[in-house]
Amino acid sequence: MAHTSSTQSLPASSTVPRHVAIIMDGNGRWATGRFLPRVAGHGKGVEAVRAVVEACAVRGVEYLTLFAFSSENWRRPADEVSLLMRLFMVALEREVGKMHANGIRLKVVGDLSRFDDKLQQMIDNAERKTAGNTAMTVTVCANYGGRWDVMQAVQKMLAARGAAGQDAAAFSEEELAQHLAMAYAPEPDLFIRTGGEQRISNFLLWQLAYSELYFTDTYWPDFGAEELDKAIASYQQRERRFGRTSAQLLEQAS
Repeated sequence: MAHTSSTQSLPASSTVPRHVAIIMDGNGRWATGRFLPRVAGHGKGVEAVRAVVEACAVRGVEYLTLFAFSSENWRRPADEVSLLMRLFMVALEREVGKMHANGIRLKVVGDLSRFDDKLQQMIDNAERKTAGNTAMTVTVCANYGGRWDVMQAVQKMLAARGAAGQDAAAFSEEELAQHLAMAYAPEPDLFIRTGGEQRISNFLLWQLAYSELYFTDTYWPDFGAEELDKAIASYQQRERRFGRTSAQLLEQAS
């Protein structure tokens, strides 16, 4: 089921963000600062994923979305890309069983056609195995880009209508949204980027329209439950107006 966009209706607000989206940045710099190869940083980053998934589950987060590999990351050195692919496969082998046992559904979104057949099959098997789980949904964005997402949604919308020649005014935001890669999830309440950079880097461009943004200098391998709590505490101090005034919020609360 597709969720309504925050530009079309007001989402429910709570003290714990329903959906947290994270750009996991700083693995390489974490390793370099310790005179270690970048590989070590990526390996440590996998451990951080496990800790954050567990922390989100305990705190009642329903959806956790992790930007693991962007469509631009193919520009990195070939050996690093190869390592990231191997780490992805190892993580799937080690973690899917644990996630399933804890009622967590795994989704992987992005243009997966560029991955080798074995990895694609592993992803498919993991999604099928956990499809019926409802405790939390963890989405891994792999070979994903926000512009790619919007374009593929437009293409699917046109194909579904058989209407490539129709006036663009005939299409609605709701109709496009149901074809986005993450139409099954509400828009993120809280966006976190680790590693000190302050940009969204082509991540969930459509979905982040009204998300609260949180940037931290902490590198991803050092990001755990305590750092997550800092981000949630910051979120809890935000006034989520969605176009309304502060006075309207006070009136609604009274």
